[in-house]
Amino acid sequence: MHKLGPTARTKVKRLPKRGHYDRDVVNEVLDAGFICHIGYVIDGQPYVTPTAYWREGGHIYWHGSSASRMLRAQKSGIPVCLTVTHIDGLVMARSAFHHSINYRSVMAFGTASIVDEPKTKEAAMRAFVERLYPGRWDTLRPVNKQEFKATTILGMELTEASAKIRIGNPVDDDEDYALPIWAGVIGLKTLVAGIGDDARLAPGTRKPSHLDSFAEDADFGALLKRYKSS
Repeated sequence: MHKLGPTARTKVKRLPKRGHYDRDVVNEVLDAGFICHIGYVIDGQPYVTPTAYWREGGHIYWHGSSASRMLRAQKSGIPVCLTVTHIDGLVMARSAFHHSINYRSVMAFGTASIVDEPKTKEAAMRAFVERLYPGRWDTLRPVNKQEFKATTILGMELTEASAKIRIGNPVDDDEDYALPIWAGVIGLKTLVAGIGDDARLAPGTRKPSHLDSFAEDADFGALLKRYKSS
């Protein structure tokens, strides 16, 4: 595994045993999700914006409207802090103090840069769609010039990042284990709720086979991992 740190900014100080600085661990947490929160400062005012993201090798990318205040600001190269979090369980202990949450998270620091070379930008747009819906890009109407211009894609290199992970059962005080109080973990995950047809589908249009994996109650986090980043 390739180490990413820790650095002064990424070192986990509270409960340091939960910190991970291996690139493979960071990538695994990133690849299990698609929504991040990006923190940045404009004129002294802090903002945190949720947006979709995807990873390609040692870089992470996000996109949005060219009119977005966040994207306009980040084009100038301001520092950003990007975070991703997954909630895996509610941890119930024998005391209120020791209740906790099982989670996986990543915090990454860097300076965003705009992806403006046309072929690279189109490849990034394709990667975003293919990550969520493998096989879909080639079935779609091509992106037109107006849509291409209206979309901004930014990315940053994953050189300063760490993961923080909690797994397992509650950790109670030794004397509390004898108490007749139930303790354990309520597991949580994101499931596919089903697929509904658009009311304006062209006559005779059928659901494509590349959506067959989106069966009701399928584990969506596992589906995301179908896309293999280099």
